[in-house]
Parts: sequence; C-alpha cells; structure tokens
Amino acid sequence: MTRTVLVAGTASHVGKSTVAAGLCRHLARQGVSVAPFKAQNMSNNARAVVSPEGGYGEIGVSQYVQARAAGVTATTDMNPVLLKPRGDGESQVVIQGQAGGHYTAGSYYEDHWERARRAAAASYRRLAADHEVIVAEGAGSLGEINLHDRDLANVETARFADADVLLVGDIERGGVFASLYGTLELMPAGVRDRVAGCLITKFRGDESLLDPGVAELEARTGVPVVGVLPYDDPGLPAEDSVSLPPAGERAVRGAGDSVPEDRAVTVAVVRLPRISNFTDFEPLVREPGVRVAYVPPETDLADADADAVVLPGTKNTVDDLLSLREAGFGEALAAFDGPVVGVCGGYQMLGDRILNAAVEGTGDAETVAGFGMLPVETRFSADKRVEAVEFDLSAGGPLAGADATASGYEIHMGDSTPTADVARPVGPDSAAAGRVLGTYLHGLFENRAARDAFLDAVFAAAGIERPDRGGATASPYAAAADMVATHADLDALGLAAVGGADRQTK
Repeated sequence: MTRTVLVAGTASHVGKSTVAAGLCRHLARQGVSVAPFKAQNMSNNARAVVSPEGGYGEIGVSQYVQARAAGVTATTDMNPVLLKPRGDGESQVVIQGQAGGHYTAGSYYEDHWERARRAAAASYRRLAADHEVIVAEGAGSLGEINLHDRDLANVETARFADADVLLVGDIERGGVFASLYGTLELMPAGVRDRVAGCLITKFRGDESLLDPGVAELEARTGVPVVGVLPYDDPGLPAEDSVSLPPAGERAVRGAGDSVPEDRAVTVAVVRLPRISNFTDFEPLVREPGVRVAYVPPETDLADADADAVVLPGTKNTVDDLLSLREAGFGEALAAFDGPVVGVCGGYQMLGDRILNAAVEGTGDAETVAGFGMLPVETRFSADKRVEAVEFDLSAGGPLAGADATASGYEIHMGDSTPTADVARPVGPDSAAAGRVLGTYLHGLFENRAARDAFLDAVFAAAGIERPDRGGATASPYAAAADMVATHADLDALGLAAVGGADRQTK
C-alpha cells in the first residue's frame, strides 16, 4: 500500500518545498520508489513536463525539482492544479497541465474548484498506483480556517491521500511555537489526528536553547517535534516571488563575494511587477565572481553597477512593458552599453512592437511599441505554446562563444517574427543583434555552454578576467537530503532507511 506524507506548514515560505525535496532524494537513495505531489499550487514559476495523455503541460517549478530529487520523470500529475497570478486579482487556471481562462478567486472557488478537486484526486491515484511513497507538499498554512472547506493542497489532500502530516514551522521569522500550537489547534479534527510530528526550520545558534519550548509544545499538544533544521539554503530554485525583494527594493545574490569586488560582475535582473520564471537565473547565482541583482524598474543601471541586464519572463508582457516605460526604464536601457538578454516576455519587450496587444494586456490598444533593440515583432493570440525543446546553439549576440546543444522548455503566448535579417543563436524563434539576445528558451542558463558563453561576454565587456570556476559544485538535492536525514527523526515519521541500493549519485 502506498504511504503518503503531507509536508504542510504554518505559513508560506517556511521551507516546505526544501523539506519535500530532501525527503524525495533521501528515500530514493534508499531504493524507494517515491514521487512528489502538490494538489494545488500558486506560482508563476512553471516548467513544461510530459502529460499522461501525451504531449506537454505545465506544473510549478517545485514539483519539477522534487521529481528530479526523486529520480523520476516529472509529469502533470505531480501538480494537477496550478494557479498563475496575472494581477488585478485574477489567476490563470491550469488543470492537469492545460491552461484555461483567467478567473478571480471567487469565481474559481464557485465554478471550478470541484473540477479541480476531481482532477487532483485522479492524479494522486495514478501516482500512488506507480510508487511506494508519495511526498505531498501543502500550500500556505494548514491553519487557514476561512479556507478549510476548499483547501485542496492541505485538507483535501490529507483526506483523499490518507496522508500522515508533517507540520513545518519557520523559527527565523519568530514565534515558531505559537505558530505550531495555533496551527494544530485550528486544524479540522480529522486532519489534526493525522499529524505525526512537527519540524522546526531555519534555526541559527545553540539548539539546546529550544529544549524548554519543545518540551512544553509536546506536553500541550501530544505531537512530537521530530527535528530542528539549521538555517542552510541547499540552493534549490524558489517556488514563488516571496523569495524576491519587494517591488521597489534591490537585492543582490550570488557568489560575487568569493572574489575581490573589482573582479566581480553584476547581472541586473529587472524585478517586473508580474515577474515569472525568475528561477531561470539561479545557475548564474552559483558562479564565482557573479552577483545577480534583482532591481526595480526605476533603477539607474549605472548606479546599480550593472555589467549586464536581463529582462525576465512575465505573466503579462504588455502591462509590464507599459510599467517599465512609465518608470523610465526605456531610457536607462538605451543608455546601457553592456550585454542584454530578454527571456520570453522580456524578449517580446526588446522587439520593435507587439501586435494584437489587447489579448495580453488589460487595455484595448492593438499595437504597443517595444524597446526597439531587436528587429522583431510579436503578435499575440489566445493560443499558448507549452513544450520541452532542444536547440543547437550558434554564435550570436552575447552567446558568441557557444557551440553546443541547449535544452529547456517554452511556455508562452505570442509568436515573434524578424522584420530584418537577424542571427538566431537559440533556435528559430530567437534573435540576436550586436550585444542583445532574445529567446523563448526557459532554462537557457542551466546549460553549461550557454552559461559560460554569456558570462564570458559579460566579464569581457566589463574588462575583468573571469575567475577560475573550480570543480563541480555540490548537488542541491543531496544537500537537502543530507540536512533532512541528519536533523530530522525519520523513524518517528516511518521514513527511516528501508534498505536498497543507493542509486542516486547526482
């Protein structure tokens, strides 16, 4: 019989995704057939994966990551319901990988939730038929009493999957014992009885200082605290924009501090109001001498010490383009003389114009001017392309040194067509001119050849010798598994080592 563990939380961003990935990799190391599952996700970070019915669909990035941790092929069953916010209180509803319309929260719960629940239960049954263990991830908090009658990712999953619950609380934000206690008190009775243990995450310092609180919590609730995880980021991609700086603030991540400041470069990623798939740039963060700065649209690129600029994907190209213009970003970009890369919606913005713009934007304008840095025009339609792809890289723009195959995925509305002769270094839908590149390929920088070619161009344009890249970095999946296995009592969850070959080596 399939065993299911639901990794639920006291709030969003408490470490559920990391714990679930760590459990997936740990179990796979023991030879257990394990798969991830999240009944309903809300994220604009998505991946194109295979569908049981054939073709491709999209799921949230965390379940894609967890599937890799488990050593299994990601499918749409692993995240059967995905809500992709587009602003103005609306989200696009994606069910079993296929995009539908845009709905407010009220209309979704009134008109589509029952269909979503049926789809989630069917996807779970298919996964459970093929695997020994399902590691399910909850969403937000299990204590949201206003949502208990329609909480698909937590309450409903616990019920239809007959799941044991691991409740995760984040001590970094403070009040972890109150959060755990309050969440346990507010759970529906049938779900409360399923809680096998509590897990505290993101702890810094002397763990013995927690002992009195742990003892009191266990005495009050009868639920054991099965572990305390240290504050340690394994390097897994983030699920949603909660991990990004708030709009209007600048944040810098990366390995730039590993070298002297005058030997580091800064890649400025524009923090679009409706940013999506910003996990595309995580591979750059881990490169020696590279800082990735998420900057607001009104940023002066010179003041930001930017050596390269990236326009990322967006859930709404037209409205974000208009927001950039209003913030004066067009002038700042025109004055910038370093490498520029646009991915997906960012690529569409770099072109001459967007046609049929009312399909994507909230206004009624049919044509919206782009930044004019690439000789292409994009025409929107209601059709959406979702596909895994592979291209032979060729010279062009800031990928001049690339000569290899690159794989990734495309998730976009709109087709971009050249209006003049232009290099196409990343497949037929890409465009490059001078120092500017536009591509629909999400996951571009996960490919070593593309990443190296881009960073070589950035360091060269900055007049800095690129630091030695050193050896291979540790696997984030292994790091997450080691952290969970070392600091959590898996015996208490019934998930201790069960034997079998250690078949995961990545």
